[in-house]
Amino acid sequence: MVNPPVNVARLAAVDAAQAARVLHQVREATLSGRRARIAPRPVIEQSWGRMLRGGVDPDRDVRSRPLSAEEVRRRREESPLGRVLPVLRQGLLSVADADAHIMVVADAEGRVLWREGSPAVLRKADGLGFELGADWREDVVGTNGVGTAAVVRRPVQVFAGEHFVRTHTSWTCAGAPITDPRDGSLLGVVDVSGPLETMHPATLAWVDAVARLAEARLRELHRDSLEGLRAVAAPILARLDGGALAVDRDGWTAAVTGMPYVRRVSLPRSLTPGAHRLPALGTCAVEPLAGGWLLRAAEEPPPATGLRVELDLGRAGRTSVTVTGTAGSWSRELSPRHAELLYLLAEHRTGRGAAALAEDLFGDPSRTVTVRAEMSRIRRYLGEVLRHRPYRFREDAEVEVLLPEDPRDLLPRSTAPAVARRRATAGAGAG
Repeated sequence: MVNPPVNVARLAAVDAAQAARVLHQVREATLSGRRARIAPRPVIEQSWGRMLRGGVDPDRDVRSRPLSAEEVRRRREESPLGRVLPVLRQGLLSVADADAHIMVVADAEGRVLWREGSPAVLRKADGLGFELGADWREDVVGTNGVGTAAVVRRPVQVFAGEHFVRTHTSWTCAGAPITDPRDGSLLGVVDVSGPLETMHPATLAWVDAVARLAEARLRELHRDSLEGLRAVAAPILARLDGGALAVDRDGWTAAVTGMPYVRRVSLPRSLTPGAHRLPALGTCAVEPLAGGWLLRAAEEPPPATGLRVELDLGRAGRTSVTVTGTAGSWSRELSPRHAELLYLLAEHRTGRGAAALAEDLFGDPSRTVTVRAEMSRIRRYLGEVLRHRPYRFREDAEVEVLLPEDPRDLLPRSTAPAVARRRATAGAGAG
């Protein structure tokens, strides 16, 4: 009989050596296919399963080439996380240094962009390849506090022998994802790492609390930015006839006149002044503003043709949709819920009503209000790509879904019954 998972944090706080021995025994038994006396924690067991299916070798320390110093600098400049470093330092760094820890901040691709803290622990991290520019995605280096937190999108603490790769089992880390408060997309992970004996049972909650403070600061900065753009745009909009929007560089609306409010407009990655066809708005005249764009709607936008939709569910922890039409292509990273809904619509091209989607998502067909609210948000950025009554992709759209190499890794965070059935069917087929 297998005993339930041990409370590793509490055991490590009392007897770090005993905790290390227990975790080593659990790891060796589980990875060799034997029945362990104590079960691994579910989040660790699921991660190990992904590693085994993905072919990660627990006895081989594989490291990707670190990013160049120039590329690290470029990513730092472009990452919103740079704007909340003071919050992260204030909340974590002084304690991390005192307790012989380090603080690591990685971007959404698992690349280490900032790393500060105890000099002694930084040297140990160097030996593990936990250096600036290093790639700590779960499917590259195995179960760890950065990569695994990015995949499951929740705080994760990985103690010693819970690391999948053997050379990392002297290390312990607690990582929490930081998401964009505007749309829920993953910005990166903040992690506190160090020796097992220095970890406290409250470390994970502490790291998560600081990550939430960083998100609150990002929300405040976004609000301030939109208020500044609104002040610039207001006198311009007041002089215009017809519908127009002032949006920031990411398409978030600061001000509107002569048309219904749209929370966000999906903009091409390299938008230029001139005429462009934009989702939910149609053809617009685009003019630059300080800190954003002025979008003036045309009276008779031409119909779109040759529409293609690519739903990318193949990258661990990140999902996106790319729409290509006559005016070019644009992409958007998806929240977990929007990824589920678009996957279900891609599976049911003839359409799905709100009750059926509620059954698919929650096992409860009465939760139509939630479904309709989420579909309304999706249609704000997909615009004419989607139809409703029932919800469906346009009949003339070519829709392609990019799945993980192993279908059992489809949307690993999802608890939706329809997605779980697909994973289970794939698992039965693989068996």
